[in-house]
Amino acid sequence: MDARTYFVYIMARARNGTLYIGVTNSLGERAYQHRNGLIKGFTERYDVKLLVYYESFEEVRDAIAREKRLKKWKRRWKIELIESFNPEWRDLYEDLNK
Repeated sequence: MDARTYFVYIMARARNGTLYIGVTNSLGERAYQHRNGLIKGFTERYDVKLLVYYESFEEVRDAIAREKRLKKWKRRWKIELIESFNPEWRDLYEDLNK
């Protein structure tokens, strides 16, 4: 089995705006797809384009389990998590290709 990195990520419409939580093995590509409306559904409908948080995992099952836990969290907890990682709510997509 090849070594991969899996990511749990949070996209936002704006600071304290609509949030979307997902999991992927290609964070840059997935963030690009959300930013450009290439994924039909929630993020396209609600204009959720900013990558504001992510975590990496070596095992896909760990990433999926974390995604499921985060989706059950209260909104306030999600915002606190984002602000502990990214206090300015910067679009982290810009940092991925540096």
